[in-house]
Amino acid sequence: MSIPARLVLATGNAGKLREMREILAPWQADVRSLAEFTPGSADETGLTFVENALLKARFAARVSGLPAIADDSGLEVDALGGKPGVHSARFAALDSGHAGNSNDADNNAKLLRLLVNVPLERRTARFRCVLALTP
Repeated sequence: MSIPARLVLATGNAGKLREMREILAPWQADVRSLAEFTPGSADETGLTFVENALLKARFAARVSGLPAIADDSGLEVDALGGKPGVHSARFAALDSGHAGNSNDADNNAKLLRLLVNVPLERRTARFRCVLALTP
């Protein structure tokens, strides 16, 4: 596998940057944070994790001039038809009319409210993560 010598990670999250640097260390990739190039971020308007990851990677590549890697991820709960899915980070805020992300406690509280009448054996879910790499 060929990894670009220098690339930008489409995040301002220091923990995610540290993890990606560790993952790509065997290839001696110089992984930079999007925050080094802009305080902005891509609008996550995609309907799928793939679409959102590509939106973020393309935005990071455009503003940095470097190849970019981005992720999109979320929780898919079977009893809720796959929700919150691409809306995981802003799950609680969707009902409040507020823009932006919700905190974990509010998202978890909403999830538990929605599952209150669902038996434990039917509370199955998965965490899905998609990575995109753009030139």
